Amino acid sequence: MAHPKTPTRPFDAATHLRTPEEAAAYLAAALEEGDPAAFRRALGDVARARSMASNAEASGLSRESLYKALSQTGNPSLDTVRRVIAALGQTLAVVPAEKTSVLGSG
Repeated sequence: MAHPKTPTRPFDAATHLRTPEEAAAYLAAALEEGDPAAFRRALGDVARARSMASNAEASGLSRESLYKALSQTGNPSLDTVRRVIAALGQTLAVVPAEKTSVLGSG
């Protein structure tokens, strides 16, 4: 007896990012991975969750530039990242690393 197939959809993180706190936690987790592509994807997810058009306007970037910078092949400049982060109501911060994480154990 064949089992009916359950309809599925691809996972889209943007549909689950409802609050600024969720967006901040998601971006922080992506940044901790140490993979620039993971952070770029997360930034794109958060931007889509908040509307690319409004982010483009708030950041002073064109929608096309924003889509290109946050695409799979994009390589956004630090200025672009800073502008998008600010448009999302977030901020970037640099904090001292724990000694063991920078220098290794010992």
